[in-house]
Amino acid sequence: MSTKEEEYVQKIKAKLSKYPKVLKMFELLENNAKIQAYIAAANQMAVTRLGYNDHGRMHSLIASNNSIDIFEILTESVTPNLVKEKLGTYEDSLLVSFTATYLHDIGHVVHRVDHNFWSVILATPILEELLTQIYGNITLRTHILSGIVHGIFTHDESQQSLTVEAGIVKLADGTDIAEGRSRIPYSLGKVDIHSVSALAIKEVHILKGETRPLKILIEMENPAGIFQVEYILGRKLNTSGLIEYVDLAVFVNGKEIQLSHFY
Repeated sequence: MSTKEEEYVQKIKAKLSKYPKVLKMFELLENNAKIQAYIAAANQMAVTRLGYNDHGRMHSLIASNNSIDIFEILTESVTPNLVKEKLGTYEDSLLVSFTATYLHDIGHVVHRVDHNFWSVILATPILEELLTQIYGNITLRTHILSGIVHGIFTHDESQQSLTVEAGIVKLADGTDIAEGRSRIPYSLGKVDIHSVSALAIKEVHILKGETRPLKILIEMENPAGIFQVEYILGRKLNTSGLIEYVDLAVFVNGKEIQLSHFY
């Protein structure tokens, strides 16, 4: 495990210390040999064979960490579906969002094409086993499983998220765009709008909003990064079901750029 990966593991564990069920799921995911092999193989396909940017463990950890922050901020104002539909608790909803975020990209072991579909296929039997270690009630366990696989499937911007939990997965994925880590696969070593735009983004901050519950503040060093924000995060936001609760703020060298396109 790299130093940066270990840093994120500890950061996640600290945040989940008040959510024992989610912390247990994180530990189960981290210690499951098949899941870790899928993540490694998915990144091998994405980076080595397809020539794309990282889709492996580091992305999984960063996006999962983001999902906690987004969940905690949003659910101060927005009720997640499991709670609203009287199926589970807030912690159950966080477990859904967090777990789906952690597993969303394992389908790259098959191909980039339809990887969200393959992620569901590969994750489901593992999840059925892991969830029995947290939930004894089969009805609740099935609702949790449903929420997770829906979040995995709809993390792709082409699919409409039908739950708050799934929308959070999509935003968590889309906010891992700093320092060259883009959610659009761009060819490594190739100079084009995708790679130049991705490298322009320096930091992404997940904050409480002033006019809307959640604010995503993006710092970039040149305007090329706006393409990445619009094409990746913007398209995910548009199908997240959460657009009315989110403000995007983009700064280029300290100067704010208006993105009225999304509103």
